[in-house]
Amino acid sequence: MFLDALLISFGVIFVAELGDKSQLMALAFATRYRALPVLAGIAAATAVVHLVSVVVGALLGAALPARPVNLLAGLAFLAFAAWTLRGDALSEDEAARARRRLTGGAVLAAGVAFFLAELGDKTMLATITLATREGLVGTWLGSTLGMVAADAIAILIGQQLGKRLPERAVRIGAAISFVVFGALLLAEAARG
Repeated sequence: MFLDALLISFGVIFVAELGDKSQLMALAFATRYRALPVLAGIAAATAVVHLVSVVVGALLGAALPARPVNLLAGLAFLAFAAWTLRGDALSEDEAARARRRLTGGAVLAAGVAFFLAELGDKTMLATITLATREGLVGTWLGSTLGMVAADAIAILIGQQLGKRLPERAVRIGAAISFVVFGALLLAEAARG
């Protein structure tokens, strides 16, 4: 159960984070600061946000019977697919404002920015959804590691290139994976 929750959460959140606004923020931070402090700030913020997410998801999952949870989770993943296709963008103005607010160290700046950006984001909602069905610790660890891994890629790219990822292809791939997860959950709900 732990390993299943960890692997599923890692995969779902890793894919969900690709092309997400917070990944674009990681790329932007990495063009200005060293990679390790940016990654440390992201990891700390992600761990806290996803801990809250799994607790909320576990409470919801314990309060609801399995069939409605699967139905809602399947529909949520289909909504995440649509959200992903719509895409997120980090405007030049948002990136400039984020850089101007950085009076402390890069760790604190990246951590605060990511904490605020992740509240209500699709990766937080996906983590809540996963926690209604999967083990609490495995979901928390997997979702945190998945997001940090995806953002580490953006940091490396930001450090090397300072340019954006090819968003269209990433969005389509992420949306397809959400549709697959959503369809599997809906099929499970239909089976009862």
